[in-house]
Amino acid sequence: MSIEINNESGVAVDESALVRLTAFALDHLHVHPDADLDLLLVDEAAMEQLHVQWMDEPGPTDVLSFPIDELRPGSDDELTPPGLLGDIVLCPQVAAEQAVGAGHSTQDELNLLTAHGILHLLGFDHAEPEEEKEMFGIQRDILLGFSVVERRR
Repeated sequence: MSIEINNESGVAVDESALVRLTAFALDHLHVHPDADLDLLLVDEAAMEQLHVQWMDEPGPTDVLSFPIDELRPGSDDELTPPGLLGDIVLCPQVAAEQAVGAGHSTQDELNLLTAHGILHLLGFDHAEPEEEKEMFGIQRDILLGFSVVERRR
């Protein structure tokens, strides 16, 4: 599994934890080991540019996902085909603000946003209540499972 991370945000984050979380989530979702995913961390100005360009919405956002091969989760019996999952763009500055409101660390918020972005790459959405319940449930399972694995490290 190829997980590339590039931090252009100017903010120090635990990049290795984000890579470990990504690997955990992709394994949890039965994604083929030959799948590729890129994580990019950018500052607020760069995120605002992307947000306007791709979502036609003003201001920076916390996470954007750009799927490439439109892969879907695999199953216990069958992995996804190998391919390019796509790119997840995170803004640590926005994550830090949200973390304060949520009462947890910026790293916890970045973990949540990374899991969220991965699910979007794999076709999940939360526009409808049923979709939101499914996506957020899987997101919670990923974060709880990763937390258990990290405590054992």
